[in-house]
Amino acid sequence: MDNKKFLLPLFCGLAFGLSACGGDSAADPVTPPTPDPVLSSASTEPVVTPDPATSASTPVVPAADVPLASVANPNAPVALYPAWKQFHYVTIEDESVYYADMASDFTYVFSAFPLAGRVIWSAQSSNNQCKTDVSGVMKARACTVSEGIGYGMLIACFQNDVETFNRLWNYSRGFRVNNKQNLMPWITKSFSFDVLDNSSATDADLDIAASLIIMSLKTGNQEYLADALVIAKAIWDEEIDPTTLTIMSGNTSMWNGRNGAITYNLSYFSPVAIRLFAAYDTDASHNWTGVLNNMYSYMQQMQAAGTGVFPDWSLANLTSVNPPNGAAGTEKSGFTYHSFNKESVRIPWRIAWDYYWYKDERALSVLTILNNFIVGKSGGDPSSKALAVNYSWNLAEGADVTRNTAVPTQWLAAWCATGVGTNSAWLEACTSLVNQKTLSNSTTSYFSDILLMLYSELLNGLFVRPF
Repeated sequence: MDNKKFLLPLFCGLAFGLSACGGDSAADPVTPPTPDPVLSSASTEPVVTPDPATSASTPVVPAADVPLASVANPNAPVALYPAWKQFHYVTIEDESVYYADMASDFTYVFSAFPLAGRVIWSAQSSNNQCKTDVSGVMKARACTVSEGIGYGMLIACFQNDVETFNRLWNYSRGFRVNNKQNLMPWITKSFSFDVLDNSSATDADLDIAASLIIMSLKTGNQEYLADALVIAKAIWDEEIDPTTLTIMSGNTSMWNGRNGAITYNLSYFSPVAIRLFAAYDTDASHNWTGVLNNMYSYMQQMQAAGTGVFPDWSLANLTSVNPPNGAAGTEKSGFTYHSFNKESVRIPWRIAWDYYWYKDERALSVLTILNNFIVGKSGGDPSSKALAVNYSWNLAEGADVTRNTAVPTQWLAAWCATGVGTNSAWLEACTSLVNQKTLSNSTTSYFSDILLMLYSELLNGLFVRPF
């Protein structure tokens, strides 16, 4: 998602129609509907010619949780969480004091959702629209990206922090209502009406909706589920290719094939989110099972066509590609789209999560190939600097990217997650290393710190399945 190009505002005009939360506590518990069975058998059809039979699922019961490392310690992510919140999260009340010159604008968006909070994006020295005139640690950190709201909602959900979860949800709701669309703009400025780009980011939309369904199951609050289904419908209408049943990266012509071939980002594929939609979305025209199968089919074909890792960006014809938003470098800085890099670092988390909850054999296959790859490069030592390399998916399309001098925390955690269900010795050793890591909490550590939180929660057992 990093550095999406700013687009002209796009107003979808979809009816939102949800009531304001009105507070931070959940509504009186009600019994959520019983989910429909979710398919977990593999599809071998090519991504460009989806199998119509994927709409007919074979009922299966979600598998028992896959064992994590014996050193897994739920207290590790719990201990990280307060420090992460203190630095990377801010409430509307606190920011009204800090950004007093902007505070008069805040009620314009959040009059119906007055108790809001946001995850703060990294300092963007090249983006003047994200800067403020305030000096101090918050300077140039006025922006929020929808990805951060989705991640933050998942993190707060599994930390059982309902207040923070609700405030982040209200941030999403405020901007969706204000912009008359059911998908959150991918980049916004503080709590003001200054939306910098109305285009959506599909990974964020999937995470926001999935977190709402999970929280509805944890609390019994039907309002969470109702909003999740509003978002799921918008995802189906605007971010799913109806021909191939695959996930597009956003809802504008840059991403939806109306301005060239569809560019895929496999780190946007969240199997758990898609399964939850299949379970709770009662609209029979939404073939979420077909999306699940065709995305796994495409993912496995891409993995088999290369070195075993994934490129950040790719096309349906099984090649890597420079994305249209310019997020993968330039001739001057060096392109990274062909490598397992800043986008793909999220793939092990999403696929390990799927295997942890559903024990899908396709997930196990993806993780096993990734783990075999890094074990070969590192000699089986998760402390090896081999984990710092962004490996090429296809050396004919570009060399390995070796800019890191040390192993970033998110890459240690990502490579660690490849051992879930595949390599218990690797998982033991690397989980111990992950649990020794601390947050950077710097103005440029938004991405590494938020991924460390997510991976730490998964690896240490906080991703408790609520059904």
